[in-house]
Amino acid sequence: MITVFVYTAGNQTETQIVLDQLAKFQNEIPHRLSVIDITEDPDVYKAYNNKAPVIETGPYHLYYPYKADEMFIILKTAQDRQNRLMENDPNYQEKLETARTITKADRLSFWLTNHYMFLLNAILIIFVGLPFLAPVFEKYGADLPARVIYKIYSPLCHQLAYRSWFLFGEQAAYPREIAGLNNQLSFEQVTGLDSHDVLAARGYTGNESVGYKVAFCERDVAIYAGILSFGLLFSLTGRKLKSLPWYIWIIIGIIPIGVDGVSQLPSLINTGITWLPVRESTPLLRTLTGLLFGITTAWYGFPLIEETMRESRKALKKKFALETNK
Repeated sequence: MITVFVYTAGNQTETQIVLDQLAKFQNEIPHRLSVIDITEDPDVYKAYNNKAPVIETGPYHLYYPYKADEMFIILKTAQDRQNRLMENDPNYQEKLETARTITKADRLSFWLTNHYMFLLNAILIIFVGLPFLAPVFEKYGADLPARVIYKIYSPLCHQLAYRSWFLFGEQAAYPREIAGLNNQLSFEQVTGLDSHDVLAARGYTGNESVGYKVAFCERDVAIYAGILSFGLLFSLTGRKLKSLPWYIWIIIGIIPIGVDGVSQLPSLINTGITWLPVRESTPLLRTLTGLLFGITTAWYGFPLIEETMRESRKALKKKFALETNK
């Protein structure tokens, strides 16, 4: 027995006409009928707007208006197709019934397709927030949880003190001397360390006067804050924003952060080569390029994820509709 879906836009008079006509075909072409109201999730069924009632059976569709003979042809074609599949695969009917069975995993998947952005935003809030707890713990003498946070985030970030934010100190950041920010105390001044000693800069977390280092560098804070900011906006707008064109993502998001980040690499190694350009970025530039990368990456990616989730919701709704109309 084939399955026939009728997608209707609310209480359309045309829908009842279509259902009555399908009932006349029931003896000649037995079918399982399921009616889905597209107004319950217009984003999922936007392709059917102004075309309902739409008939779908197997891979075939009919968009209104259509005649009774066209309905018969599509049902007969779907029936013939299913018969051929059953002849070629003795287990086809069993597979078909298994595919129609609603499982707990289906219900969980459907919930996730509707609430995935809530979960992503919650994870991002925790992910971005925890690094700021490390200096708070340090400030109030809770060294163990602070060290745990620094350790957890260590594989994810270089944690160089001169490229990180500080809380509870004289300044919010302590750039290297070569950054040229003469109006701020430098990392070398407040620590007495050689900024070329990467391990020392990585391990330095601060003190009472300098403040305590956030477990994420300035750029990483900006990147994930940018992703979170767009994620919240995307959720508040009903996940309706379209994906950013890939070339804009590259031009605005990837190139600036790439140039700013890569151009600093020679400054980490004291090569003694005078002609090699040596440059150190500033907290402002790291934050700006990080935000641009985070926002554009989320803008490019989240709408694409929503497209996938929308298709999954559509497939699961068809499955649930079959269960409802048994």
